[in-house]
Amino acid sequence: MHRFAVWAPFAKRMSVHVDGVTHEMEGPDARQWWRLSVGDAGPGTDYGFLIDDDPKIHPDPRSMSQPNGVHGLSRIYDHEAFCWTDAKFQSPPLASGIVYEVHIGTFTPEGTPDAAIAKLDHLVELGVTHVELMPVAAFDGVYGWGYDGVALYAVHHPYGGPDGLKRLVDAAHARGLAVLLDVVYNHFGPAGSSIGKFGPYVTGLHQTPWGGAVNLESYGSNEVRRFFCDNALMWLRDFHIDGLRLDAVHAFVDRSAIHFLEQLSEEVKSLEAALARRLVLIAESDLNDPRVVTPREAGGYGIDAQWSDDFHHALFAVLNPHERKGYYADFGCFAHLAKALEHTFVYDGIYSNYRRRIHGRPAGALSPHRFLGYIQTHDQVGNRAVGDRISHLAGMERAKVAAAMVLLSPFVPMLLQGEEWAASTPFQYFADHRDPDLARRVSEGRKREFSAFGWDPESVPDPVSKETFQASKLKWEEASGERHAEMLEWYKALIRLRRSTPCLNDGAAGSTHVSYDEEERWIRLERGTVTAICNLGGQAKEFSVPRAGSVALVSRSGTGIREDAVNLPPDTVVVVSHN
Repeated sequence: MHRFAVWAPFAKRMSVHVDGVTHEMEGPDARQWWRLSVGDAGPGTDYGFLIDDDPKIHPDPRSMSQPNGVHGLSRIYDHEAFCWTDAKFQSPPLASGIVYEVHIGTFTPEGTPDAAIAKLDHLVELGVTHVELMPVAAFDGVYGWGYDGVALYAVHHPYGGPDGLKRLVDAAHARGLAVLLDVVYNHFGPAGSSIGKFGPYVTGLHQTPWGGAVNLESYGSNEVRRFFCDNALMWLRDFHIDGLRLDAVHAFVDRSAIHFLEQLSEEVKSLEAALARRLVLIAESDLNDPRVVTPREAGGYGIDAQWSDDFHHALFAVLNPHERKGYYADFGCFAHLAKALEHTFVYDGIYSNYRRRIHGRPAGALSPHRFLGYIQTHDQVGNRAVGDRISHLAGMERAKVAAAMVLLSPFVPMLLQGEEWAASTPFQYFADHRDPDLARRVSEGRKREFSAFGWDPESVPDPVSKETFQASKLKWEEASGERHAEMLEWYKALIRLRRSTPCLNDGAAGSTHVSYDEEERWIRLERGTVTAICNLGGQAKEFSVPRAGSVALVSRSGTGIREDAVNLPPDTVVVVSHN
């Protein structure tokens, strides 16, 4: 026996189609839910819904499994059937974390969770604590980034379906690795979604880059919010995920007395208490609004942490001074990087030329541990014309400088898959759109998007070509190559230093001190007993270091080192530990 239920305020009549037999549903109730128990239905049974007189069978908006793709029938799935072995696992605190972003489809040649399991030991040896998976919710086609999900409760079948994800999480926990998951609650994918036929999940009252905004405040919004909150709780409870990364929360339009983010954070904290497991929420936010990560008790939304694009943009722009288009027009001087390191937000209530308005407000006394710092992410690499990495753009030596600034920064460091060995493969945007018109529009749209950065539209790989997807797969065999192995050792050494040095884990606001010279192009980062000096100028320069200090790391051999000074060649960083 299985009890089917669906929220469908747009319907006047609902039926459920189970194993070839159609059953009229009962309802709607006061909240516009339709229900029916079917005696011979159970795990493995395929089903779908019929709305009014429409002969088309639609998948369940809350389908747990879509084995035949997002256009096919839903399948009943039993979460209790999986045998977990992680009862004693407890996620490390995010404040002590090294986060590593993974795209299942390109992380290994096979592109599956089971193949990814074989690479987890590499991440443990590197020093990673949290594996962040790009979205796995079912989307149209076979390959893609995952941000166009349409069946948000179902794991993409080419990724092994729900059991495949559970095997990966269980294996990660067995190695002490926490697992974070990207979820997309700001839009539904452009193909394969019929959810709008059931109810007002999207509203035309507000617009986003993907069309109408998700309905968080208008008619029917209680059930829409419930849809997304229940989805978040499902990943954390039933898949043992340790935290969620919320995509582009700046695209939410919610003027409710209780903002959706506040509601979600409160429900997740209640689940954390019930499960006795540490759970976290991380936002991607373009708002530079500290309320996102301010505790609810202090009037904030209660999200645990957020990505820090200002730090990325400031660091990227000093490493690549020739890039001044798009949002990089707002960055480029060492003063910006120093401000990001000391105060988190560069644009904290000052005028942005790129936005042509005042942007942001100060982060104040918020701990830098509430922000993730990085030089590479799927966005910042994949949304470039050819998906080039920092080592491709700035060279290996400057990539080492970037790694030092990220891993010694006051923020929680995050790496992109393959970054640790300066992977030769790009990470490009790819999507498997089967609709020729949609595929054409996506290809043309990408070219128009890149014009703001001054990139040649003809250089943009076709995002709907399978070759673009294949080109983004990591080549693990190259990690042992001479220059790649050298980079890998550099990352390991920086992570070891961070984990073994208490001051590098200090989360107090104001504990980071920076000096710099714009003309000579150097920057000096001081965090307690650790000093890092980066020379990005065109000539070697001598820098004084604490007498009681000892050089812990240097990015290039041949650096002149004395008891109280170091002579740094261009594009070099030295890290000094002292009492």
